[in-house]
Amino acid sequence: MNWTLADKQVVVVGAGRTGCGLARFFLERGAQVVLSDARPAERVMLPDDLARSVQRRDFGGHTVELFTAADLVVISPGVPTDIPALCAARQQGVPVLGEIEVASRSLSQPIIAITGTNGKSTVTSLMGAMFQAWGQKTFIGGNLGTPLVEAVGQEWDWLVVELSSFQLETIEEFHPRFGVLLNISEDHLDRYPDMASYQAAKARLFENMTEQDVAVLNADDPQVMTISETVRARKIMFSSSRSLADGMSLEGNQLVWKDAGVCERFSVEELAISGQHNLENVMAALIPPLLSGCPAETAWQAATAFRGLPHRMAMAGEINGVRWFNDSKGTNIGSVVKSLEGNPGQVTLIAGGKDKQGSLVPLLEPVRQKVAHLVLIGEAADRMQEAFSGLTEIYRASSMREAVAIAAKVTPQGGTVLLSPGCSSFDMFKNFEERGQVFEDEVARLAKGV
Repeated sequence: MNWTLADKQVVVVGAGRTGCGLARFFLERGAQVVLSDARPAERVMLPDDLARSVQRRDFGGHTVELFTAADLVVISPGVPTDIPALCAARQQGVPVLGEIEVASRSLSQPIIAITGTNGKSTVTSLMGAMFQAWGQKTFIGGNLGTPLVEAVGQEWDWLVVELSSFQLETIEEFHPRFGVLLNISEDHLDRYPDMASYQAAKARLFENMTEQDVAVLNADDPQVMTISETVRARKIMFSSSRSLADGMSLEGNQLVWKDAGVCERFSVEELAISGQHNLENVMAALIPPLLSGCPAETAWQAATAFRGLPHRMAMAGEINGVRWFNDSKGTNIGSVVKSLEGNPGQVTLIAGGKDKQGSLVPLLEPVRQKVAHLVLIGEAADRMQEAFSGLTEIYRASSMREAVAIAAKVTPQGGTVLLSPGCSSFDMFKNFEERGQVFEDEVARLAKGV
């Protein structure tokens, strides 16, 4: 779809990587761009090309008059949709769109969109690798890293895109060929008023899909099944708990794919990634390539070659018989539960961070059964200590270095230390990647006897 954007007044909200990508997109099409960011100017580092080309900047806040005078306002994923300037723009009839909507209107290639509370990045990366192994020119990005708008203007066979609930809030016509919903558990309740609102944002993935499209759904997740009742697209299920007559199932130590009389079997023992959650990730990732004609052997070779992503149950080291795992991407309670389930025996858990206000109840029994020692950090430490008091030994740490030192002291030989915070990182770190890297650095210091 070609937009007539020449000389249009466009406000791009957010000056991070996505916002910068959007600014370039509109500048290349002749629009007049205002780049708006709540951060003061000295904290916004624009790339050289945009520092030269973006003349109108609205830093240190969002000027209502600029928003209401615009022809279009486009927001980056992390920007709340209810800030006053955006509300004022809507009241004046100014369209307010997100980056995914803008990019998809300029793309004609088939899109596979993946969302869910946990596993999105793993499934997106793994599925993209399968298409690439098949020889397809495949874009892999979205919430995972590279904004979708950066795919515009290039030749692709497929676009494999991770989407957050924030990105789905601002779609209108977005229409993927495949929509993949992995799971839903409590998350981002610091942004959403309740679980129903969060679930509704995830459900928007399917609202423009038709009977010619395919919805890939987790048959074991009650919230996903509730959403499936309103999905018009063809539904393909995956399940790790029971055999399905059609779809993808876990049967013993095999993944079994059944579709239109075809039956393929894959041995899970050949996978490099482990854990029940990763079996579910592999099942979901296999379905779109197989339905699109990718040979089963090719897709499976890509699956067995996949080693996982950084900061997601990544082995950080083994010291004096204790294994250390970095699961810094475990930013919600459901993710921590999955990570604990995948660990045999008792673990020392390092948790805490910026509190998302989700319920801690789902973690009570896993802590009781699996956690020998709990080391708490960050803003959520008080609430977590109150919730888990009496279930296990609890320690408090003021830094990651102190947390690692405590964990090293209390964990016996043969034990496991797991960083799986269940919270976002922004109280102590720039992002979950920095948190995970600091953890790995401290483990490395420990290994050297520092």
